[in-house]
Amino acid sequence: MNPFDIIVWGGLFVYFLFKLVRSVRIIPPRVAAIVERLGKYHKTLLSGFHVLIPFIDKVTYIQDLKEEAMTVPPQDCFTHDNVKVEVDGVIYMMVTDPMLASYGVTDFRQATVQLAQTTIRSVMGTLDLDRTFEEREMINQKIVSVLSEVGQTWGIRVLRYEIKNIVPPVSVKNAMERQMTAERERRAQIARSEGDMQSNINNSEGLMTELVNRSEGEKQRRINEAEGRAKEIEALANATAQAIESVAAAVREPGGNQAMALRLTESYLNKLSGVARKDATVIIPSDLTRLDEQLAALGLKSSANKES
Repeated sequence: MNPFDIIVWGGLFVYFLFKLVRSVRIIPPRVAAIVERLGKYHKTLLSGFHVLIPFIDKVTYIQDLKEEAMTVPPQDCFTHDNVKVEVDGVIYMMVTDPMLASYGVTDFRQATVQLAQTTIRSVMGTLDLDRTFEEREMINQKIVSVLSEVGQTWGIRVLRYEIKNIVPPVSVKNAMERQMTAERERRAQIARSEGDMQSNINNSEGLMTELVNRSEGEKQRRINEAEGRAKEIEALANATAQAIESVAAAVREPGGNQAMALRLTESYLNKLSGVARKDATVIIPSDLTRLDEQLAALGLKSSANKES
């Protein structure tokens, strides 16, 4: 056998040995291998030890079944009010059907990113610039909904989508900063005015409470004074009534009229003697010599008449 034949047969042996070794496959966890037999899909190999038929079976695709994150590159979008913004994001997805992921689309990763970008542009075109920052969650859910519709055909499952950045132009950013500054100043002025208003209300309520308390105190003081005067008058009246009753009882006793006449005469003469106050008013009878007749007109007799 010439050297050329040896080299040819040696090469064929090495190739056969290589194919034999390649027919033995150990698949790690969360990985799937697509096997074709004579150019046609045969089966899907999951984790474990597998032996294939050399030269007939061939592993054409290996799909990772773990969840993976794919970056959506930044792209320019126009909002509903014609403002150009730059938007990027992250897609979290996983392969659920290795066979569909291999044969349903040429490159499911690129197709998913392209579909996410077109969906972002369409959604951003329906929102004004101010709402794009507020409706992040709605945008994320819309993109996940659209990707989930095609995910069944591509053998994938889109778990979630997150917008990373929404970058407006520099001029718009400066205008937004001025707007936010004006808004903060407006809120500060409103807060100060509300504070002044509440302070005035508190002061007026405090003054009103003070006036009410003072009026209530003055009212109670006057009531107490009136009740005191009433009790004093009542006491004087009771004392006067008791004194009158005592006098009346004394007059009804034998010799009571004479004693009363004598007492009144003495009191009257004392008034006339000048011991009364200077500002007192004294009524002097026109005829002092007829004092007995005047007392008799009152139903009283002097002690002189009694003795005679």
